[in-house]
Amino acid sequence: MSHHILDAKRLLCPMPVIRTQNKVKQLSPGDILDVICTDPGVTSDIPAWCRITGHRFIDVKSDADEIVIRIEIRSRD
Repeated sequence: MSHHILDAKRLLCPMPVIRTQNKVKQLSPGDILDVICTDPGVTSDIPAWCRITGHRFIDVKSDADEIVIRIEIRSRD
């Protein structure tokens, strides 16, 4: 298991999801990905993408400047 970070700050929908999807293709099952964003829409977009693709949404943390969404990469059967 490896931990990865994707900087998607200052990107607007749908780019954070597209960048997340592209990054996940490079990762292995069990890896953890933190997606750092500024677009508040990602708090619903990325969890929905996880449900569709089978990856595990772990949590979301936010402060005044950024949103961090953590996901676990699952098998791509």
